[in-house]
Amino acid sequence: MPYTTNQIIEKLRQFKVVPVIALDNAEDILPLADTLAENGLPVAEITFRSEAAAEAIRLLRTNKPDFLIAAGTVLTAEQVVLAQNSGADFIVTPGFNPKIVKLCQDLNFPITPGVNNPMSIEAALEMGISAVKFFPAEASGGIKMIKALLGPYGQLQIMPTGGIGLHNIRDYLDIPNVVACGGSWFVEKKLIQEKNWDEIGRLVKEVIDLTR
Repeated sequence: MPYTTNQIIEKLRQFKVVPVIALDNAEDILPLADTLAENGLPVAEITFRSEAAAEAIRLLRTNKPDFLIAAGTVLTAEQVVLAQNSGADFIVTPGFNPKIVKLCQDLNFPITPGVNNPMSIEAALEMGISAVKFFPAEASGGIKMIKALLGPYGQLQIMPTGGIGLHNIRDYLDIPNVVACGGSWFVEKKLIQEKNWDEIGRLVKEVIDLTR
């Protein structure tokens, strides 16, 4: 059974951190997933910034059925369909595109669209969406901006991504409406290309220890 948005939010609240992953080689997702799972983080946002995304999602779904899988940086209707057919649990977009949101709703495919201002938040709420990505988090005003937006929009469930690291992740997670933070510093593309699973494991453990 596919997850509902509420179930996804509950899972994200448990994880607190979402690895934002860009892969050149789809097969790298399996040892990477092992490293994440071993350290208590069976979740991955696989971004459509590379040609390998759909295949990586398919491999992960087939080999790690318990993983929570997001398809990230989804910009087109074709990518939505590809992500769903490959086995993603939900979609994450960098901005708010009403056509993409409507398509996901028609497909019964949960979506967490990107917002960073009142206009995009109201567009999301108008379409019945209150679980959003706040992106780019730090460049958009970070914690101060989120707290200001929560004044009028207290119903939001927020996943900030962009510019978050060990130095500020706990401050974000201290905000009750923040369900989890997206980050790529502990799954850097260079480390994946080098197949440096030990270093990735160390970095994952470091962020898990800090946030839990």
